[in-house]
Amino acid sequence: MADLVVTLTEAVTLNGTSRGSTNTLTIAGVDDVFHRIVTCPANVDTTVAKFRENTSQTDGALDLEDTKYIRVTNMDSSNPINLSLQVSNDEDGAADFSSTILIEPKKSFIMGSPHDGIQVSDTNATIITTLVDLESIMIDPGANAVQVEVFIAAVV
Repeated sequence: MADLVVTLTEAVTLNGTSRGSTNTLTIAGVDDVFHRIVTCPANVDTTVAKFRENTSQTDGALDLEDTKYIRVTNMDSSNPINLSLQVSNDEDGAADFSSTILIEPKKSFIMGSPHDGIQVSDTNATIITTLVDLESIMIDPGANAVQVEVFIAAVV
């Protein structure tokens, strides 16, 4: 087991005054890391991570409850990506909803636990009143192929 240390630093000087901060998060007991760089072909949705309570039922799935840290970084220097969070009402179920976030070039999306970690609603006013599970993360790169870096840490 190891500690994952995540440090976020913002640094800017405005009118001669330094602004920004540094925040550090330590996640103890990490003994499983999923780290990959994925090339996402143009005009093709690419699933970069799947989460399940029962990982033996889905090839390549990461443990839903053990995952404690997720980061996806758009490594492209000029093209944004659409990062789609596929959300499930049912552990080990198919996605019922999704939410898409634009990730600009060289920027990252960070999330904690995917288990009971997200809430969504749709335009028909179907509202999930409790936090539910992230089923998977998909990347839509648009008209240009891009690379994304995926880093996920879990405690077992």
